[in-house]
Amino acid sequence: MHDGVVSDAIDHSIAQPQENRFWLTTSDGVGIDAVLLRAAAPRTTVVVLANGFTGTYRSPHTRAVAQGLLSVGDVMTFDFRGHHGSGGRSTVGDAEIHDLEAVVGRLRALGYTHIATLGFSMGAAVAIRHAAIFGGVSAVVSVSAPSRWYYRGTRSMRLLTFGVGRSFGRAFLRRFRKVRVTDQRWNPTPAEPREVAGEVAPVPLLVVHGDTDSYFPVSHAASIHDAAREPKDLWIIPGMGHAERAVTPQLVDRLRVWLGERLPQPEQPG
Repeated sequence: MHDGVVSDAIDHSIAQPQENRFWLTTSDGVGIDAVLLRAAAPRTTVVVLANGFTGTYRSPHTRAVAQGLLSVGDVMTFDFRGHHGSGGRSTVGDAEIHDLEAVVGRLRALGYTHIATLGFSMGAAVAIRHAAIFGGVSAVVSVSAPSRWYYRGTRSMRLLTFGVGRSFGRAFLRRFRKVRVTDQRWNPTPAEPREVAGEVAPVPLLVVHGDTDSYFPVSHAASIHDAAREPKDLWIIPGMGHAERAVTPQLVDRLRVWLGERLPQPEQPG
């Protein structure tokens, strides 16, 4: 387990980053709404944030993480399929790897040469699978990821599974959370994060999990970390809950340091 780094008092954010909005199209024809936060000077390093289920780049939690990581590189945020401004319907972690690949592909076309992915919950599972299947990234961070599918060992996951699997639950998500979920079952079932974690290497993988996560216990993080090959790190965060909402400024500082040690540093003004 990595002990992390104590943050100093320096403000590592970039004031008033430029926001550039993109409409991307995945390989299977789904439109993806994305926003790139970039510093005034061109940079070749970028961090991609992949939200959890029902999450959005508009969330203040996501925006706070993005702002805190801008000293590492530019930051790309986006909405997965079926979420808010993006097209299509959510498949809750299966076809979403095509969304992430569309984002990464556009960043390559924009000239970025070092791309890190940082996912939360569903987005973390997608980031692991994307790195294992598509590759082309320089670092992967998984926060609050499930290690396996169909987990119902917590009340939160039983409620989520119950809702997503029924028409009234999907109607509720569509009306109140702006999330459109497919009514089709997975066919075939995609490989689980723990099954492909070993394929992320030699790209460094950081697995982060809170010990009070109400969706997935820390055994999920341990399973992913155990299956992964070096270089890898595991952080179990005392008192941390689930995904974006549980991320503190202190954790953002630790993530910034971890990413900064593994990605080229932006050039400082002379």
